[in-house]
Amino acid sequence: MRAAILTDTTKCIGCNECAIACKQANHLAPDSPRHWDTEDGLSARNWTSVVEGPNHTYARQQCRHCLEPACASVCPVGALTKTSLGPVVYDSSKCMGCRYCMVACPYNVPRYDWDAAVPYIRKCILCYGRLRNGQQPACTEACPAKATIFGDRDELVAEAHRRIASAPGKYVDTVWGEHDLGGTSVISISNVDLSFLAPEHPAGSKALPQTTVAAMEAVPFVFTGVVSAMAGIGWVIQRRMKLAKEGSDE
Repeated sequence: MRAAILTDTTKCIGCNECAIACKQANHLAPDSPRHWDTEDGLSARNWTSVVEGPNHTYARQQCRHCLEPACASVCPVGALTKTSLGPVVYDSSKCMGCRYCMVACPYNVPRYDWDAAVPYIRKCILCYGRLRNGQQPACTEACPAKATIFGDRDELVAEAHRRIASAPGKYVDTVWGEHDLGGTSVISISNVDLSFLAPEHPAGSKALPQTTVAAMEAVPFVFTGVVSAMAGIGWVIQRRMKLAKEGSDE
């Protein structure tokens, strides 16, 4: 099974129960006032949100758990990984704080917890712990309108197409996330264009890791070069200090 979420915006009532359940399940602290006005509602302490789109349509905003995640592809220490079950998870013990993932993510999802004493990257992990225990994500379980549902990705993609085909004119003929940027584990159907959730990467865009591999393969060599250069500079400085001391002693 490849765990996934399907959101049907025509069913969403904007109640925010999904966001509330997410905070409770992940023990997320209340957000600081400076994050209350973020355009997409996400922060290091808000991993999912409900945003209003065209024609008063409500849409989910969260990590898409890409099939080929750019965030994991650029992480030089493997702090972000794509699991076989589907979620893209984060290991803070490996993170070195470079924040490459924040730059690489096409959906602008990973956030830095600036308000924490020891800040880390934070984002939705698709309730990975719950999935491993045979449960569904807290957000889908809490949705009273069943606007967002959980299941196998292939089955949810088929369900999305079935709904579109069974109600001509009700939906835009697009399953967002089916192929976008190589495909995602969080897909959506809607009666309005959802491109506003990722304006720089329209439906059907290619996976980003293909463009980052060459650059990231060079990272170890860059690190090695920098270390070697610093070692050389250190040796020169110490050598000069030693010669200067010997000269003063004479």
